[in-house]
Amino acid sequence: MSKPVKEMIVSEYHRRFESVDSAVLVEIRGMDANANNQFRGELARNGIRVTILKNSLARKAFTGGPLEGLNEALSGPTAIVTGADSVVDVARELVRCAKEYESLDLKAAILDGEYFEGEAGITQLSNYPTREEAQATVVALALSPYKNVVGAASAPGSRLLGVVKQIQEKLENGETI
Repeated sequence: MSKPVKEMIVSEYHRRFESVDSAVLVEIRGMDANANNQFRGELARNGIRVTILKNSLARKAFTGGPLEGLNEALSGPTAIVTGADSVVDVARELVRCAKEYESLDLKAAILDGEYFEGEAGITQLSNYPTREEAQATVVALALSPYKNVVGAASAPGSRLLGVVKQIQEKLENGETI
């Protein structure tokens, strides 16, 4: 491959992955064409994109950027998987696909500079909450003290109302208090 072609590929990698700060690397070696098309189609329906990489050129493109941590896993036939709302969603989908497609090898992932190695690392990443799930948890935690305050403030009033009702019933029945 000539030097100008290599430079074009590196610049295309820069352009394609400049806004990507987290991704998963996989190896699809041994997957037949039909299975590969089915696999990619399943991912595409979820907004996930698979790109086959030329490792040496990808290393040049990733160096100095948020995907630089993946450079150590760039060996052998490698594809980078990006997309969806979060890399956690990508990892969840790939862990599910790895059970269905035996030739799918989960190599590595990166999330906010944190490196996850191998199938165990990507499985660990898939158990993380997505951004929306984390935000919902934070909101629930932020609102819980207010629920407790409202409950505590209304509880004495409801007890007082119960006592008043008992007094009223006793007076109506002619009993003394």
